[in-house]
Amino acid sequence: MLRSPSSRGIDPWEFIFVDDSELLKQLALCKPHGAGFLKEAALGIVICADEQKSDVWVEDCSIASILVQMVAQSIGLGSCWIQIRKRKFDDHTTSEDCIRNLLNIPGGLKVESIIALGYPAEKKEPIRRENLKYEKMRINYY
Repeated sequence: MLRSPSSRGIDPWEFIFVDDSELLKQLALCKPHGAGFLKEAALGIVICADEQKSDVWVEDCSIASILVQMVAQSIGLGSCWIQIRKRKFDDHTTSEDCIRNLLNIPGGLKVESIIALGYPAEKKEPIRRENLKYEKMRINYY
C-alpha cells in the first residue's frame, strides 16, 4: 500500500486497519447495502485521503485499493471493495460521515473505500474466455 503509485508522488492516501470484530460490525452498518460481509471479515482497511493534497485523490485511493486486493489474492486471501464515497447511510447521513464519526477520522480526510479481507467463503470461477467482452477493446483508434 505504502508503495502504491500516486499522481506526482503526492501520496495523499492514509490507511486505517480495523481488526476489532465489534468495530467491523459497526462499519458494516454504515453502508446498509453491500457491506454486510464486513462483519465477518478478519480485517477491514479503510482507505482515505486528504483532498487538499491532490486533485486526483480518488484515483490515487482507487489504485491503492486495488493493489490491496491484488496482494491479498497473491497470498491466498479473499477481498472485496466496499465503495464509500458517494454512498448513503440514510436519507440524512452519508456512509462516509458514519465512518468518520465511528473511527474519529479528521474532517480534512475523505473516505474512498473499505477493503474487506479474510479467507474466502467460496471460490469464484474466473470469467470464461468466451464470455469476455472483447468488443470493449480497440487497437490504435476507436
